[in-house]
Amino acid sequence: MMPRPSLDDLIALAVAAGREIMAIRADGVSATKKLDGSIVTLADHRAEAMIEEGLARLAPGVPMIGEEAVAQGRIPERGDTFFCVDPLDGTRGFAKGGDEFTVNIALIERSAPVMGVVYAPASGELYASMPGRALRGKRDPRSQTSLAALSPIHTASSSPPWRIVASDFSGRNERTGAFVKALNGVATHASSSIKFCRIAEGAADLYPRFGEVSEWDVAAAHAILLAAGGDIMSLDGTPLHYGLRRDDFTIPGFVAFGGSAAANAARAAL
Repeated sequence: MMPRPSLDDLIALAVAAGREIMAIRADGVSATKKLDGSIVTLADHRAEAMIEEGLARLAPGVPMIGEEAVAQGRIPERGDTFFCVDPLDGTRGFAKGGDEFTVNIALIERSAPVMGVVYAPASGELYASMPGRALRGKRDPRSQTSLAALSPIHTASSSPPWRIVASDFSGRNERTGAFVKALNGVATHASSSIKFCRIAEGAADLYPRFGEVSEWDVAAAHAILLAAGGDIMSLDGTPLHYGLRRDDFTIPGFVAFGGSAAANAARAAL
């Protein structure tokens, strides 16, 4: 197995990409549509190019699966180890002038996420992990100095009423509402990969997603959630894995959870 890059280096790369995104936003954002109908901006492309170049320098020979590269049909050969990157998660909100978007970088080994960084450039919120250690802090995107100190985070040992986080968009569909009702849960809303991080830091218990997402939407935050004591399961209750299909990076749905009690409650509701 190839040596892992340092977590500090991955954080620095995410922050640099975030700085590029904020610079582009300051000049004005225009969006175009990809073949699948989703939108993309110059910030998505520039941030991914920066991350790809940085990862090639930090971990030569380790392939990167990036959202925009895949959209262009550029899918590298990969083995047990690869990076999974969403350079700008939450493009829809970003293009509308919102602040809830993130840079996501994950390292996958043997189909599982082992390192992850989720960075929100507009707020400076930063979450990162290596096996057994999940961290949270803030980083000024304008800073060129050494990394700020990060604090350990852990999921909460919870019981009903379950605190359920969902997105403003997909979280309002009928099946999500039925899931919340079945659990007699308390629903809140958040955007991008921050939803997973709310569970990792103990502020929520469950995040259901009924609908397709891509692996790069989930992988970095999954690594953080795993290191904090939680996990993600597929809608059939089985573990979630990455990179098992050659050209298909679709996840048909999942439930993220903070602990075994919340996971058991979610399985019963499903």
